[in-house]
Amino acid sequence: MLKIQDIIDEIEAWAPPAIAWDRDNVGLQIGNPEEPVTGVVAALEITPDVIQEALQKKCNLIITHHPLIFQPLKNLTNKTLSGKLALSIAQNKLNLYSAHTNLDFTHGGVNFVLGRKLDLRDIGFLYQEAGSMKKISVFVPPDYVNAVTDAMTKAGAGIIGDYEACSFQLRGTGTFRPLPGSQPFSGEVGKLQHEDEVRIEMVSPAWRTNAVVTAMTNAHPYDEVAYDVYPNEAIDPKYGAGVIGSLRQEMSVEDFIAHTKKTIDTPAVRWTRGRADSIKRVAICGGSGSELLQVAIQKKADAFVTADVKYHFFHEAHGIIHLIDAGHYETEHHIVAAIVDRLQKKFQDVSCYPTTSITNPIIYS
Repeated sequence: MLKIQDIIDEIEAWAPPAIAWDRDNVGLQIGNPEEPVTGVVAALEITPDVIQEALQKKCNLIITHHPLIFQPLKNLTNKTLSGKLALSIAQNKLNLYSAHTNLDFTHGGVNFVLGRKLDLRDIGFLYQEAGSMKKISVFVPPDYVNAVTDAMTKAGAGIIGDYEACSFQLRGTGTFRPLPGSQPFSGEVGKLQHEDEVRIEMVSPAWRTNAVVTAMTNAHPYDEVAYDVYPNEAIDPKYGAGVIGSLRQEMSVEDFIAHTKKTIDTPAVRWTRGRADSIKRVAICGGSGSELLQVAIQKKADAFVTADVKYHFFHEAHGIIHLIDAGHYETEHHIVAAIVDRLQKKFQDVSCYPTTSITNPIIYS
């Protein structure tokens, strides 16, 4: 029987918690991962209406983008909205899982969904941080090379772009003298041993290092495994912040504003005029993305679509780039359908629903 944890595993294969902002709170917020799944409702955030919708549809798992529990709790009572919601979820035996900035930073996540919504082509990350990778090298007897590389690959090492199981292998001679108390795979205690070995090198996301090393040592025949972990300035191609791409056809500024309002379904945007007379190259960061403004300018975007833009950022962009605040809810809620689509394709026997509740508290008038 499918469990809550099975759904969690699928979400986290897409958006690993380790890539989330370090002050974020992602994962199972309320509930029991070993409980069988009766159905899933996905929403941008939790509200009383979303809870009632899950109960009506007999779904015991709610997946949200925005975490209910973000700051450390001092108490759990019905005196606050978050307390009321958490108590309602627990009292109704529901489970709440949140994928927040990890879903922002992953390939195919919030920003890619918004980019496709705006009909961009050649979408790639707007910003990626160097140093998010490690290189792991290990010395292995020739007969165990495949077993060790397979184990490291399954743990997440050896992915370079669209290629997996990438490694470099170099044959050589290793030396060691087993000391009393050791259990050598070859050689004798007290005698210097010369052993034919293969040096294997594989890259790994930094956050997977411990898992890769554990898998590697478990598959290795030696009781003491010689390995090295090096810092690597390479960029992990699967993760980053924001996206940038190009419109199918160049648009006038006014037409692009209208296009944005129509495609993401918002009645109004706040924006400031940039330098370009028309728009072709567009940068995007759903939700609060003002800190990527200078990156969008450096990447020569004609327009930058984001939300929660403060007044001084509009001054910073004025006359340089068309900065468009299209709303926090409006730039992020499209991920809800993407979550449901992914889960429904993976788990065809479980009913998954996008919420029908409008959770946006903002009214335009």
